Amino acid sequence: MLLAYYILSAVFITVSLLPFIPHQHWMFRVWEFGRIQVMFLQLITLALGLLFVDDKSLLFWGTVLVHAGLIINNIIILIPYTIVYKHNTTPNIPKHSETISIISVNVYQFNEGYEKLIKLVREVKPDILLTMESNQAWEDALTEIEGDYPNFKKVALENTYGIHFYTKLPTNSIKTNYFIADDLPSIEASLVSENGISFTFFGVHPPPPSPTEEDNSKERDGELLSLGKKILETKGPVIVVGDFNNVAWAKSSILFRNTAKLIDPRIGRGFIATYHAKYRLLRFPIDLFFHSPAIFVEDFKTLPPIGSDHLPLFCTFFINQKEDTQEEKVETLEEGDEEEVEEMIEDGMEEEGNRPEVAKS
Repeated sequence: MLLAYYILSAVFITVSLLPFIPHQHWMFRVWEFGRIQVMFLQLITLALGLLFVDDKSLLFWGTVLVHAGLIINNIIILIPYTIVYKHNTTPNIPKHSETISIISVNVYQFNEGYEKLIKLVREVKPDILLTMESNQAWEDALTEIEGDYPNFKKVALENTYGIHFYTKLPTNSIKTNYFIADDLPSIEASLVSENGISFTFFGVHPPPPSPTEEDNSKERDGELLSLGKKILETKGPVIVVGDFNNVAWAKSSILFRNTAKLIDPRIGRGFIATYHAKYRLLRFPIDLFFHSPAIFVEDFKTLPPIGSDHLPLFCTFFINQKEDTQEEKVETLEEGDEEEVEEMIEDGMEEEGNRPEVAKS
């Protein structure tokens, strides 16, 4: 038992310490995703050690202290994204717009269960649909919904970064942005509610740092922070949604949120994890959503699976441009952060991605 305790301790302490290293290689960044799981594994390891290890030497108590310190650190990082965190609700806020609904989903390019998504869309009837990893086959299948969604933007790619946007709402404009690379599209749509309130929708899907995709997070971080600066220049209410390939508590996600001066609706609501759809215990919240203070979120949850490795993310909200009750939820960049943001954007633009034109399953 003693040997097993030390081996497990070495593994879980190591993967808990790696995110502290400010390097963008996937080896350091990927462990930010699994903070929830690693924290519980550390708690189990610590409990087993205290209960079953007889030789409680100085080394043993040293590992106990390290475990305890890292568990406390993870609790501090994660607790804002739980329902126990103090969350200022905003009841009885007058609605200046109707309730607007969004489905955002990474469909998984090689998923051929097109009808599952089409059925879900017809049941839920969202005002806005954003799909990611949607290639030409997905685009062809989704022509079935175009009668209900007359305004759209289609970017069919075979590199797992295709993106499609559909809406019932009136539009002023819909365009595609390429902030970091010419094979990483994002959506920018100027929309109008039924009663005439304009707002801007951004849909984004940057690449993840992982051993099977990008070696580091430079493109992802550069894409998100470039978008953050773009949002800061955008007038009126703003919604940002997509597969960020990042967790909300990661440093680059927080830098994005603070750069754009947006609010994360997960704070005080729960993790609302979306990936991996098939493995509940290994699920992370990487499909993110942010909004400006004039946006009031009513419902925020995942929807039933559609055969993808991501669960669809669903949100309903309304707009009130006069209430300032959410302004206190907005955080801004700290001293020195602006310089770091500019460096990360520059690094992202200089990075050469490793994406084939046609991805293989």
